[in-house]
Amino acid sequence: MHTRFILIETSHAGNVGATARAMKVMGFSDLVLVRPRWSNVLRREETIQRASGALDVLHNARIVDALDDALEGMTHLCATAMTPRDFGPPTVEPRPHFTELVEHTGVAFLFGSERYGMRNEDVYRCHACIRIPTNPQFGSLNLASAVQVLAYEWRLALGGFTNPEQNNATTTPMPMPSSTSTSAPTSERADAQQIAGLLSHWQEALTAIDFLDPDSPKKLMPRLNQLLNRAGLTQEEVHILRGIAKATLQASAVKR
Repeated sequence: MHTRFILIETSHAGNVGATARAMKVMGFSDLVLVRPRWSNVLRREETIQRASGALDVLHNARIVDALDDALEGMTHLCATAMTPRDFGPPTVEPRPHFTELVEHTGVAFLFGSERYGMRNEDVYRCHACIRIPTNPQFGSLNLASAVQVLAYEWRLALGGFTNPEQNNATTTPMPMPSSTSTSAPTSERADAQQIAGLLSHWQEALTAIDFLDPDSPKKLMPRLNQLLNRAGLTQEEVHILRGIAKATLQASAVKR
């Protein structure tokens, strides 16, 4: 199981450092920043101070220009957003949802900007929208605090850590439900980057046959994104669907 934390358009350097600290405390190390406010954020003094010793996480962190570049190998994406989106992924609470993710090889947690949260188009890419239960009268969490809560819940779902006060007995993993899923085996499942490529190809094909009006797309592509997420496609199935899109484009070009 590979875990990745993705911060999108983070505006405060201190939150990057505090995120690194929160991750390391829970045993995670893969941090990716998408278009942060500061290009040198990983080397800024505030970042290093707030990391409080988690410098290895900062050293190994990557900065990318597009969300797609952060998704390689990730088969399940969890958005963090307080407001549910129409046509977006289902809103779930972390603990019950995390018990369902045992079959995945790569799970990513996405966090939006401190100023405006996650953009709709980024939320639409995800399989689930995580809602952290909070005080109904005051539900605002600092970015790094939200990372810490989800990192703890995810570590708990993965089995936790050994408690040295219990004679080195290992923590019992959270019970996982028996799988009745018909989705692809873990080793064959397409990752989020491959699904994004498929969607882009299909958007081009649907536009070419006038099924999709690019000037008035409504919510067709987000709906298709959620359909593909639920299907749990294999890599081979992605190739087949992209082949259909390619043939559609070729046939459309001949007719014109």
